[in-house]
Amino acid sequence: MPICHKSLLKTGMAFFAIAFSVPALAHPHVFAEARLDVNVDGKGNIKSLHHVWRFDDLFSSTVLVEFDKNQDLALNQEELEDVAGVVHTSLADFNYFQMVTQGGKDVAMEAPERLIADFVDNQLIILFESKPEKPLALGSTVSLGVYDPTFYTAIDFIEDSYMTVNDLPAGCSKAVVRPDPDEALAQNQQTLTEAFFDDPVGNDMSKIFATRLEITCSKDS
Repeated sequence: MPICHKSLLKTGMAFFAIAFSVPALAHPHVFAEARLDVNVDGKGNIKSLHHVWRFDDLFSSTVLVEFDKNQDLALNQEELEDVAGVVHTSLADFNYFQMVTQGGKDVAMEAPERLIADFVDNQLIILFESKPEKPLALGSTVSLGVYDPTFYTAIDFIEDSYMTVNDLPAGCSKAVVRPDPDEALAQNQQTLTEAFFDDPVGNDMSKIFATRLEITCSKDS
């Protein structure tokens, strides 16, 4: 299948221009296993998020073919940097698939300075760190997750232990929330119309299906 970068950019799927030339549909075509480490400083502020995504074999093999310039069936450091650069640029308009809210309101995140790409056991791995634009003090519930607003990619946390908080302050608790798809559809049936699923640039409502980590602190913590 020929690679059509221009077509994918028009549909908002720039990240997958490295491998696909079809528009986003209402179900995922790429799968990744995610890990998230939330780092809290000594003042009770979330100072950074550390993301790790491990992609499925099919997508990884496509990336290998596309970026293996010397055709040695491996990705050297220069080729891996090319992969990381493409992903970094392409996901900028999607906030790097991050979902961060406090008290139900979106939290602005700085764009990561760089992404790191690796290839382990025939699977593409993407790593990056991001930080809130302003100090994010733990207080009202903070919700964190990863989702693709176009529904093209399914990025999920296979185990609850894949979402961690380092140095969680006393008086605070964390919980992994996995929305039930049927319940999410039923609760949002008026907004989840056919037009919503056909929107190629995505929609924030798709976050209702995303696994999320919730951090809640008592008022006197």
